Amino acid sequence: MHADTQPPVWSDDVVTLAVEVLRMLADPTRLQIAGLLLDEERAVSELATALGKPGPAVSQHLAKMRMARMVETRKRGTSVLYRVENGHVRQLVIDTIGHVEHLLDDVPAHHRPKGTAS
Repeated sequence: MHADTQPPVWSDDVVTLAVEVLRMLADPTRLQIAGLLLDEERAVSELATALGKPGPAVSQHLAKMRMARMVETRKRGTSVLYRVENGHVRQLVIDTIGHVEHLLDDVPAHHRPKGTAS
């Protein structure tokens, strides 16, 4: 770091909102939901099945995530499909899991060839 380079100092509003975003992902079910929505849209019923949780519980989590602008919706017929809101949310989830994988394994899953076990 150069002597004239200062670390960022964020406003209280930015820090407060950032903490809320991190709190939103601090719930295991919501983090799993975000992970399932990284690369494809899914309906509540698909998410509930994948997570082994009741649909109404998944819907409540999705409602909170939608209010936090972490997911967005699209109607397809009578179904509502959910997806991650934007690339920033997607990258936050990927980086969080990647960091944890580095903490837990000498060769994290995201550095191994596809289909290779630990």
